[in-house]
Amino acid sequence: MKVKAAIATAVTALGLIWMGDMKGQDNSEEEASWAPKPIKPSQWVPPHKPHTKLADLKGKHKEHADWREVLVDDDHLHAEYISMAPRSKVSRRFHPDTREWWIVMDGQIRFEIEGQEPFVATKGSMVQVPMQTIYSMEVYGDKPALRFEVNIARAKTLYPRDVEPPKLLGFNWIPVKLNRKPGPYDHGNQPHINLYELAKTPSYNGGRFVHDDRAVANIIYGYEKDLPPLNPKNRGHYHPECAEFWLIMAGQIRYPIENYGVVIAEEGDVVYVPAFTFHAPRFHGPGPSCRLAMNGYPNISHLRDAVIPH
Repeated sequence: MKVKAAIATAVTALGLIWMGDMKGQDNSEEEASWAPKPIKPSQWVPPHKPHTKLADLKGKHKEHADWREVLVDDDHLHAEYISMAPRSKVSRRFHPDTREWWIVMDGQIRFEIEGQEPFVATKGSMVQVPMQTIYSMEVYGDKPALRFEVNIARAKTLYPRDVEPPKLLGFNWIPVKLNRKPGPYDHGNQPHINLYELAKTPSYNGGRFVHDDRAVANIIYGYEKDLPPLNPKNRGHYHPECAEFWLIMAGQIRYPIENYGVVIAEEGDVVYVPAFTFHAPRFHGPGPSCRLAMNGYPNISHLRDAVIPH
């Protein structure tokens, strides 16, 4: 008995978990599985916070048109808010091995993406570029533009030969060749979509925006009035392999988060939950509500409490 207790204490607390699908639907025919659950709760390691309010970031940087704030920097993804002054530019560049995407939260940004016609992205726009695809951007109009930018953790940036790269501490820039081939827009990925245009369809409830072998971004859209009654005892689910975070794109989302409490997140806020942490996001208020859910796996497991009959 002492050996068993020592193993349980040193390794994990084990719980019976249902391996559910993305919708969180219970499969009554599935046999329960044992899944690890750490005895010590997962921690939020800076820069991560359970809830970052966009209003607070705007207040912090209210004297500046140009600012950036890193909100996610874990083993899978890197994400930050970036504000740029009118007519500011991002020079032509590409990422050799990763996909990058942006959500425009305010202002207008003109994108030029290799192989695509130039376009202006506005509030609600979601834009992405596959690996090895050259792009540039410029703030359009007479007001600053605010975007939420996401890439794979530790992604590298390369520059075409006619662009002078920035100074990089500890590195020299050397000319290289890599048999560069712009990545395709496959698996339903598109260069540019806009939430507000999509939501004009009465039955719209979201869909996948980014599908990548190392990342996913899912649009989840709807109304609280269409949900079952709130069950405060429902802990929701957790992910054993990866953290998850959400950008609130419209309305409000309610988050009960294990070892933290209930968060009501507003448009522009970012919510972050570490691996092994139960959470149960839900549309909140009169709506419509929308969250963009992001993590490092295209089909991440959702582990829920299993009810074991006595």
